[in-house]
Amino acid sequence: MSTSPVPTGIVAPAVSVVVATRNRPELLRKALTSIAVQEYDGPVELVVVYDQSEPESGLAAGLPLTGQAGERSVRVITNTRTPGLAGARNSGVAGSSGELLAFCDDDDSWRPDKLRNQVSMLAATDAGLSVCGIVITIGDQTHVRVPTPADVTVDELARRRVMEAHPSTVLVRRTAFDRIGWVDEDLPGGYAEDYDWMLRALAAEKVAVVSKPLVEVLWHPGSFYTARWAVIIEALDYMVDKHAVIRNSPRGLARIYGQKAVAYAALRRRSDSSRWALRALRLAPGEKRGYLALAIASGVVPANRVLQWANARGRGI
Repeated sequence: MSTSPVPTGIVAPAVSVVVATRNRPELLRKALTSIAVQEYDGPVELVVVYDQSEPESGLAAGLPLTGQAGERSVRVITNTRTPGLAGARNSGVAGSSGELLAFCDDDDSWRPDKLRNQVSMLAATDAGLSVCGIVITIGDQTHVRVPTPADVTVDELARRRVMEAHPSTVLVRRTAFDRIGWVDEDLPGGYAEDYDWMLRALAAEKVAVVSKPLVEVLWHPGSFYTARWAVIIEALDYMVDKHAVIRNSPRGLARIYGQKAVAYAALRRRSDSSRWALRALRLAPGEKRGYLALAIASGVVPANRVLQWANARGRGI
């Protein structure tokens, strides 16, 4: 994929980057610094949305906002919508002004050429959004996940989630965001809000894929969705009810049934776990989550051990 600047004659459009945050000041500053130092000639607006936490006074102090390729500015706001990540992201979109929108989780960071690559790709196509690859860090381990255009389709996303299409990689035209719609604030616990939005985005818009790892994703014990099993079950049911493309994908449905089975096993609801594990395996005999759930429910292995093993592989449950 091209790494050249935005093509000659095309004005580098303004980019608004929405960073939702909650009680992670050190990680937040690292994320904001990585955005501010982008090798991008256009203006970049950093929109920091504090969710269920007090805004940090003087946040912009010390950030490298001057001396960059283009203008850099910081807006600090609070989440005025539904508490949680979905409401915070929507608050950020509503409070931003850029022609292009991007998102970065407060515990992730961008490599310096991310915006340059993705804006150049969008300028050369009629795609509504762009995604790129990621590098996942878990302790002292790293896992590189780089998507190809064949990976980033709505059918493939329904089948296997495509974790490479991470929200911190998304760059979307504001006009396309308006067509796709807001982040769903009704999802139980906000779980899988990024997956829901990406399913809608790929159904509505063409996507430009930069097959390079341009975002560093940190997995750590402070992640807010770790082991919230009851909420995860409710959210998975919501997703199946909402998206026909998942219901029509045997592999995708088996994956979600397997996730539910693991969650029920972690809650020590053995009969429910076994029922959903068997449903998953009937749809897709190779669905590993079904076997993992049966192992947890039978007491062979504890749920936290399975979660640690899955995270260590850079996959998650």
